Amino acid sequence: MKRIAWIGCGRHANEMLLPQLARCGLRLVQLCDVDEARLAETAQRLGVTTLTRDWRDVLSNPGVDVVGVAAGPQAHAEIAAACVQAGRPVFIEKPPAATAADAQALADLSRARGVPVVVGFMKRFSTANRIAHRVLAAPEFGPRASFLGEYMTAPTYFAGDPDYTGFYLHHCVHYLDLVPHLIGEPVQTLGVRRHELAPGKLLLHVDFGFASGAIGTLVMGTHQSRATPMEWWQVMGDHRRVEVRNVHEVRYYRAPKFKVDDPLATLADGEDTLVWEPNLTVAAHEDHKGYGALLREFALAAAGEPHAAPLAADGARAMRVLEAMVGSMASGARVALDRG
Repeated sequence: MKRIAWIGCGRHANEMLLPQLARCGLRLVQLCDVDEARLAETAQRLGVTTLTRDWRDVLSNPGVDVVGVAAGPQAHAEIAAACVQAGRPVFIEKPPAATAADAQALADLSRARGVPVVVGFMKRFSTANRIAHRVLAAPEFGPRASFLGEYMTAPTYFAGDPDYTGFYLHHCVHYLDLVPHLIGEPVQTLGVRRHELAPGKLLLHVDFGFASGAIGTLVMGTHQSRATPMEWWQVMGDHRRVEVRNVHEVRYYRAPKFKVDDPLATLADGEDTLVWEPNLTVAAHEDHKGYGALLREFALAAAGEPHAAPLAADGARAMRVLEAMVGSMASGARVALDRG
C-alpha cells in the first residue's frame, strides 16, 4: 500500500478528496497546510499525527511514497515540479498551473523524468460519465458529430473575483477537458460569445470545432443558483445520442420504429432508449462526482500499472483551450489551437 502525504487541507480536500484515499489503497501518513487550525482539525478527523506547515518537509520524509496537492494553481505547479524532481508521483487538483506555459513545463518535466503527474479532472470519472463515455467509444455508436451542454455556477461562488479568473481556472477548465474527452479528439478551433448580465454574473457560449468536422456548443456562466441542477450534456452521432443529466442519469437514444400505429408495439432490445440511474438505497458508494475513481487511477499510475488517469499533458491541453477561450473573448475572433 502506497503511503501518501497530503498538502492543502481546505474544505474541498476534506469533503471531496481525503475521504476517498482509503478506498483507493492509499495510506495517509502526513498532512500539510499553512493554516495551523485547519491542519489540526483535519488531522484530528483523519487520525494523522505527522503534520507540517511547510510542504518541503513532505519531500524530506522518507516514509512518503506519493503526494496529493489541493492548494491552488500556483502551488500546484511549483509543488508538483518539486515532487517530480524528487521522484514522487503526485496528484494535483485542477487547474495544474496558473498558465498554459507553466502547465506545459510541468508536463515536459514529468515526461522527461518518467514520474507521473495526475491532474484532478474528475468529470471524466463520475459513474454516469464513465458509462456514457464507453457507449460513445463503442463501434456501434459510430462517429461523434456534436456536443451540446451546460455547466453553470452562482456568482457568490467566485465573490471578489471581478475579472472572472477564478471562474475560468476552477470552473470552466473542467469542461474544457471533458468536451474533447467525450468527442474523442482535441479542440481545433473555438469562438466565444460573452454576455455580462451584471457585475459578477457572466454568461459564455463557447463554440468548438474539431478536425473531424464535429462541432460543439457549451454554455457556462455564473448566474444560476447552486441549489438547483446546473449540469447537462449531450453527444450526438448518426441516429444515436447520449445524454447525462445532473451527473447521475444516463440516457442512450437509438433509432426505434414508430409505435403509435403498431398494435404489437413493445420495447425492442437494440433500438429503444436505455436509461441508467443509481439506486440510492443500496449499500454502495455512488461516485457521482468521480473523485473516487480518479484517485484509484492515480494509485495505479503511482504503482506503474496501466491506468486511465489524466496526466500533466492533459492539463496543459485544457489550459491551452482555456487561454484560447479568454483570447477569443478579448478579440471577438475565432481562435485556432495548435495540435501540440
